[in-house]
Amino acid sequence: MTDSVKNDERTEANEAQIAVHWKEEKYIEPPKSFVEQAILNDPGVRKRFDEKHFPDCFREYADMLTWFKPYTKVLDTSHPPFWKWFTGGKLNACYNCVDRHLDKYRNKAALIFVSEPEDDVPYAMTYQELYVRVNEMAALLKDYCGLKAGDRVTLHLPMTLDLPITMLACARLGVIHSQVFAGFSGQSCGQRIQDSGSHYLITIDAYWRSGKLLDHKANADIAVKTAEAAGQHVDKVLIWQRYPGKYSAKTPLVKGRDVFVNDVLKDYKGKRVEPAHMDAEAPLFLMYSSGTTGKPKGCQHRTGGYLAYVAGTSKWIQDIHPEDTYWCMADIGWITGHSYIVYGPLALAATSVIYEGTPTYPDVGRPWRIAERLGVNIFHTSPTAVRALRRLGENVPKMGPQKFKHMTTVGEPIEPKAWHWYFDQIGKGKAVIVDTWWQTENGGFLCSTIPALDKMKPGSAGPALPGIYPVILDDNGKELPKGSGIAGNMCIRNPWPGIIQTIWGDDQRFIDTYYRRFCKYPKSKDWRDWPYMSGDGAVDAPDGYYRILGRIDDVINVSGHRLGTKELENACLTVPEVSEAAVVPVVDEIRGKVPEVYVSVPASVTDRAAVAKKVIKACEDIIGKIARPSKVHVVPDMPKTRSGKIMRRVLASISNKRDIGDVTTLANPEVVEKIRVQVQGK
Repeated sequence: MTDSVKNDERTEANEAQIAVHWKEEKYIEPPKSFVEQAILNDPGVRKRFDEKHFPDCFREYADMLTWFKPYTKVLDTSHPPFWKWFTGGKLNACYNCVDRHLDKYRNKAALIFVSEPEDDVPYAMTYQELYVRVNEMAALLKDYCGLKAGDRVTLHLPMTLDLPITMLACARLGVIHSQVFAGFSGQSCGQRIQDSGSHYLITIDAYWRSGKLLDHKANADIAVKTAEAAGQHVDKVLIWQRYPGKYSAKTPLVKGRDVFVNDVLKDYKGKRVEPAHMDAEAPLFLMYSSGTTGKPKGCQHRTGGYLAYVAGTSKWIQDIHPEDTYWCMADIGWITGHSYIVYGPLALAATSVIYEGTPTYPDVGRPWRIAERLGVNIFHTSPTAVRALRRLGENVPKMGPQKFKHMTTVGEPIEPKAWHWYFDQIGKGKAVIVDTWWQTENGGFLCSTIPALDKMKPGSAGPALPGIYPVILDDNGKELPKGSGIAGNMCIRNPWPGIIQTIWGDDQRFIDTYYRRFCKYPKSKDWRDWPYMSGDGAVDAPDGYYRILGRIDDVINVSGHRLGTKELENACLTVPEVSEAAVVPVVDEIRGKVPEVYVSVPASVTDRAAVAKKVIKACEDIIGKIARPSKVHVVPDMPKTRSGKIMRRVLASISNKRDIGDVTTLANPEVVEKIRVQVQGK
């Protein structure tokens, strides 16, 4: 039987499966220079973490931490799916990220802050200074606010040092922090205040974004009003000043409610607070989903399992040594920032960079100037950012001075075209790339190549991490054969330390969202009967590497054929002129739904009709006639969130002539009306 026939058999799909037409890319070996210095270069690691050794294999992660009281059991499965990790143990996340490093790394930079105005000199905060600042803030929270272990506090802070200081101060006390991405509206913040039951909001007066000093205090007033209307009273609003001693917002203070953190901190100068001995299962923080559909979900992460998992994956997958300068170009307002800017790197005594502003301000060369000045050797960003950097300056990175040993991608699948550009231009062919897959609910990476042991394959997230046992199920819960190349629902068969405990205040929603669909025996206490449903579609290739197709919700059923939007977008991106692509489902009276395509191109491309024809041809050639887009819209830019994510729901609303909703929090809200007029007419 020929390979082509085998491939045809693999890609046949019934109604419960997604048709897949991916072209598998060739392997690329990790650079020898990286392999020689890698932390994890033992090929026996997967055997140590296989199912025979589960769950005790995760002692290796837990033993990277300092415990006040040793744990007595690795995993308690007595009340599925509410797993308990490292039971009996006591520790403190702040102590593990700060205090324990002082003897050896007291005068080493823990965090380096780079403000958006380029004339400002980067500020390096040592572990000793971080220790002092965190203790003083913890004393303020404890004595001035009266906060104690188990209380919740909402943070609405941008990318300044005030954010990790406040997070670590909360962790020191056992106070549960709930950071809301600074780009979210005041209303979104207020919803999260109400849901978490926070009595305190910690915010900032202003911060820089795209060359403007934004008034952020205005959002605090809306947040408090929203929370109060929903029944949650806010006692105080604590306001960090972007420039201490100077108020940079136009919005006036509310007397009796609003106070400057900088002023109150003067009363706690030199104060020290002993780190609380927290149970391993004590909640560390809440991370809310965006809430675009229904009530926001407060993902509740535990202290012990979460911290062990992010420390272990930071060390093994990102190869972070204490000597490294590491820059994750994400926002701490998302789980990536929590896990891989703050808790993971600091648990390893690394130096972590925090950049306040837009990566492309004042120009596309800014990231590489930052990297050179700070000596960054590990770089971590999203495919969205990679595409934006490529679109704005395709050859700029190669000419830049950056020298990376390691580069991570996170947040969504990266298509091979963008992967190769990332590798060739930004890494200059000398850095290893790990393309990771995971979610807010997961705490840390679930799929990735181990950088010194596994070959890289563009477009693929790689194999499962040690100790993670995925399974791909069709819509009927039937397991698809390993290496079949047929797509289905990406599930994880086993619990792992980074998995959330529950959805804050809603255990039933936790069960219904992640476990109910594929749990055949709800009364079973065997973890094997409780597969975690990620909501993503995936393909398991014959080599055991997983390719993530995006959300199952984004699958378009065209005349009975289920097509993944990510695969369609990948086909569009094979057209050289196309920088970004977004595919949305549009209701069709005959075929049910049809794909409609939006692509953006560089300003230098003038023949947009020719681009549209190439996009249609690429979809037909790569996938088939069934994938022919109903329309192709060549637009000047995509509507994006402040973190750079394309808002496909906005495009879908335009195509389906539905209410677009509030777009004021987008990074470029003005582009929405331009696209609407282009698609719908005036």
